Amino acid sequence: MKKRDSSVLRAVSAALTLAFGHTAFASVQEIQSLISRGQYPEAVQAADADLSGNPTDPQTRFLKAVALTELNRVDDAISVFRKLTEDYPELPEPYNNLAVLYAQQKAFDKAKAALEMAIRTHPSYATAHENLGDVYARMASQAYDKALQLDSNNTVAQSKLALIRELMTVSVRRDAPVAIAQAAPAPTRPATPQPVAPAAMPKPAQAP
Repeated sequence: MKKRDSSVLRAVSAALTLAFGHTAFASVQEIQSLISRGQYPEAVQAADADLSGNPTDPQTRFLKAVALTELNRVDDAISVFRKLTEDYPELPEPYNNLAVLYAQQKAFDKAKAALEMAIRTHPSYATAHENLGDVYARMASQAYDKALQLDSNNTVAQSKLALIRELMTVSVRRDAPVAIAQAAPAPTRPATPQPVAPAAMPKPAQAP
């Protein structure tokens, strides 16, 4: 199996805690167990079997994408995560994992956009905030590299680039040895506020 590129970004591999009706919980637990044992092809097969009877189930689709990621089937995993963001745009975890895969492909603009969507849907999602910081660091590194290509004597850019690289080295050491860090728990979603009836429009004043 081809080894995946190392990334300081953290992906979520736990099943989502959702409120979208009944799901085949036993099947979700089985798929999670297969993933935890490193049986990724079997996890994909189990997910496909479950999805044949319940093709829209978000938990099973999410876990299938996690298994595909571990198999280095990045394009397939991106496709599943992207479709999840379209079908369930209120969930932050698919956006986060999509960003991790984009970052591994050095598509940092796409990673940034996905993480911003994750934070917009769940402002207290700490993993997405941390990942966004790492994406900004990588984008800054690219910009300073470009500046030095244009002016190799730019000592300010050299110093800033050295600081950014040290920051990224610390991040990699912190998360080593895994390429995608251990699962973070799915964040607790805030209660949906009840709609408030709009105030009555004031009547226009009568002409004197």
